[in-house]
Amino acid sequence: MAVFVALGAFLMTLVGGWTARRVTDRRHLVLGLAGGLMLGVVGLDLLPEAIEAAGGKVFGVPAALLLFVAGFLLAHLVERLLAVRQAAHGAVGHEGRTPQVGLTAAAAMVGHSAMDGVAIGAAFQVGGGMGAAVALAVIAHDFADGFNTYTITTLYGNDRRKAVVMLFADAAAPVVGAASTLLFTIPEPLLGGYLGFFGGALLYLAAAEILPEAHHEHPARSTLLCTVAGAAFIWLVVGIAE
Repeated sequence: MAVFVALGAFLMTLVGGWTARRVTDRRHLVLGLAGGLMLGVVGLDLLPEAIEAAGGKVFGVPAALLLFVAGFLLAHLVERLLAVRQAAHGAVGHEGRTPQVGLTAAAAMVGHSAMDGVAIGAAFQVGGGMGAAVALAVIAHDFADGFNTYTITTLYGNDRRKAVVMLFADAAAPVVGAASTLLFTIPEPLLGGYLGFFGGALLYLAAAEILPEAHHEHPARSTLLCTVAGAAFIWLVVGIAE
């Protein structure tokens, strides 16, 4: 089931890359909705489950929360080191940029997508409801991953062929990551810690990348409504599952 669901992430990544070549004025609404879905999954489903599964505390703080903060900070560190946001926002052209930097940044996104797949498989080991919720969040933000992978590669002066190769690598990575979890079962405390760590990284992507991008050129009320609708939908899903 995890691998089958990961195929949805594969397709959504390709859709994001295709959209990068044919941008429309509706893209901000899709990104706004994706940000809301990710926020809802992290705050309403992923983090509570991680705290329960991880168990004990470390110096008075639940281990899952410490790893949640670590995931957020690591995502921030990686973004700062590779300057992903500046490239994705198109702040400057590719003149004077090194093509290898664009490929490195795109490769980092491929690695991140592989971990998305691991998160899907790990969540399905907890239960079908958790797996579906995490898969929904991954699929939602993989649109932005595909869009940014293609954009970053080309903005640094790489040709279209290399951008397409990186896009397909990014699309296949979640499937590979999900398939890897069929080979082992993650102990519950470790699983809770990983889900907490993944939740922190996911929240960073939503708060620092996707939502700012959604409002970058279209600070419309409709974008905000899409974000609220995404979070409310996850609340509805969690309520029905309970």
